[in-house]
Amino acid sequence: MLAGLMDSLVCCLTGRSTNVVVPMETSEPTDGYEFVEVKPGRVLRVRHIIPERPVVEEPRGPGGSLSCQRRITLYRNGQMLIQNLGQRAPAELRNGQQSGGEVEPNISVELDLIDPAPAVTPGGGQAEGGTAGNQRAAEGDGGGEGGTRVDQTDGGEPRDPQQPQQHPRACRRKPKRTVVVDCERRITSCKGTHADVALFFVHGVGGSLDIWGSQLDFFSRLGYEVIAPDLAGHGASSAPQIAAAYTFYALAEDMRVLFKRYARKRNILIGHSYGVSFCTFLAHEYPEQVHKMVMINGGGPTALEPSLCSIFNLPTCVLHCLSPILAWSFLKAGFARQGSKERQLLKENNAFNVSSFVLRATMSGQYWPEGDEVYHAELSVPVLLVHGMYDKFVPVEEDQRMAEILLLAFLKVLDDGSHMIMMECPEAVNTLLHEFLLWEPDTATKKEPTKARPATAKAASGSVGPDSSEVRPCTTRLPSSSGNTQEPNV
Repeated sequence: MLAGLMDSLVCCLTGRSTNVVVPMETSEPTDGYEFVEVKPGRVLRVRHIIPERPVVEEPRGPGGSLSCQRRITLYRNGQMLIQNLGQRAPAELRNGQQSGGEVEPNISVELDLIDPAPAVTPGGGQAEGGTAGNQRAAEGDGGGEGGTRVDQTDGGEPRDPQQPQQHPRACRRKPKRTVVVDCERRITSCKGTHADVALFFVHGVGGSLDIWGSQLDFFSRLGYEVIAPDLAGHGASSAPQIAAAYTFYALAEDMRVLFKRYARKRNILIGHSYGVSFCTFLAHEYPEQVHKMVMINGGGPTALEPSLCSIFNLPTCVLHCLSPILAWSFLKAGFARQGSKERQLLKENNAFNVSSFVLRATMSGQYWPEGDEVYHAELSVPVLLVHGMYDKFVPVEEDQRMAEILLLAFLKVLDDGSHMIMMECPEAVNTLLHEFLLWEPDTATKKEPTKARPATAKAASGSVGPDSSEVRPCTTRLPSSSGNTQEPNV
């Protein structure tokens, strides 16, 4: 603590940060560690473990096929409408054709019923208007054939029969963006004896590949090939001294290079916090190669945009002076318990051990407008969401919203964990991940009738939306270790 205060004093007096922005030295053995130059002068540390597998690969099961037919419409007011067409939808509906054979544009239009404009009477005044549903004709009782017909307005006064009846006007709203997804995936069980399976672990801001220590050891012992990189400026990777090196797009491009270098036929992406965004980016870019994905405390399906009123917008020197307070705050919010064990975990796994410059640049570079709800709704890969109940960084409502948007998602909330749940509850997390890797959908599931799905976005009142029969296909159940099945929270 005294050394940290002295460094902060020097920083404030000289105006320069004493943080080292070069690859940190590590005393860990070099076995399993590689240094990959993704760009000239940009070197990332990667832990790559290829366990010894039997010569004869264990045969794979038939797996299950999941179809995805959905139409995603985004309106200019921010509302989103997801139409899960399912297998029962007629081909002409999926192709945007009418029953008469005419082809209509592949867009949706909402109709809002609004009050009609007041009509001008011959005398120059305005007639008392009412909606068409409120104007009714009253037949006379005692007139028989001679009975008279009287039209009344909302106020009960008789209306001139010669006055034209007014109808509500329809306001047509064209969507801002419409996306049609139509694909079919075969999901199979991924075992450690399968040589075409690779597991990628991506950490978040302030972390390092060391936070995955329990997971890397567990799955490598089971025979899985595991790959875990250090983001630029984190762990033992190089730390450029320009802020542009830490934008989302720069870091995502690093992950793309590593993915193309180590990817197998079936790849499973496991991301934590900010690392979930990079996994989503890869799953969207390489849908045929990403077989499954795991999101650990990743947050909701919202576009990334740095906050203008964040503490990380302060000068680097000031952040360095506040580093002891920030570290204490991270311990308080990132762990369910704040004892000596948790402090030792932070120290051993290099969590929140980055320079103030890298921390500020990474937080300020979180700009990804493409990663909105439509972007996530287009994903067809099965996703397991793991959330720590006591997470103060990511509310559980955000992961619930993510589960609603995704096509096939399983949400599991662990009661004893917080934001760093893979370090707090390694056994529980490893069990969940392993069950998800071995899971494959039942072949008979896709023949079940579809069921209604809760609306993912509130439609405008009076709007004409899809019929309730056009619903999301029933998602498959994830088997648990106890032999029971767990319904996905969607």
